[in-house]
Amino acid sequence: MGEGEAKAEHVAKADHKHAPSASSTPESYSKDGERRGGGDAYRAFCAAIFTILVLLGIIALILYLVYRPHKPRLTVVGAAIYDLNFTAPPLISTSVQFSVLARNPNRRVSIHYDKLAMYVTYKDQIITPPLQLPPLRLGHKSTVVIAPVLGGAGIPVSPEVANGLKSDEAYGLVSMRVVVTGRLRWKAGAILTGRYGFYATCGVWMRFNRSSNGQVPLLAPSTCKVDV
Repeated sequence: MGEGEAKAEHVAKADHKHAPSASSTPESYSKDGERRGGGDAYRAFCAAIFTILVLLGIIALILYLVYRPHKPRLTVVGAAIYDLNFTAPPLISTSVQFSVLARNPNRRVSIHYDKLAMYVTYKDQIITPPLQLPPLRLGHKSTVVIAPVLGGAGIPVSPEVANGLKSDEAYGLVSMRVVVTGRLRWKAGAILTGRYGFYATCGVWMRFNRSSNGQVPLLAPSTCKVDV
């Protein structure tokens, strides 16, 4: 092979070596650009969704901190005993009245009660049948007094309850528990929550003896324990 032919072959190999490959054609660059463009759009979409969710979470937190509802507050502020008698086997006849002050502590939220009931217990045993109360609405920072007359005749009780009440009556000091149950909802503007179970217990100490008939003095106002 001559020197000229060798040089020509060497030049041809060099040109082939430096020629653009199929993967570097304009068409391949276009496809790579489309892929990168699609990936950027997807990332931008995800970032937008994330930002919206964060903003919604912040708004919900602010609304909760501003409008978060507080439980109602109940206090027994007065009591009256009209009847408290025993008959065999033992049975009890009662007629009592407790004035319960219900307060809504919320500034921007009203409270709506329904299915309210009230009764009295002694030594964890019911001594007045549960009395159904009408629905009740408490506006912002408002209060209302609930004071129904509770009682019934011929209510069966245990000997422990009968003997305990007789002993307390003779001593001149008696402790009872007022129970208020029901359901409540909170309302802030046009937003009304679902119903929540409501249970309040109020331990009451009062002076009472056989000569008492009507209002009896409380040893102290009774703040109720409220569970929602």
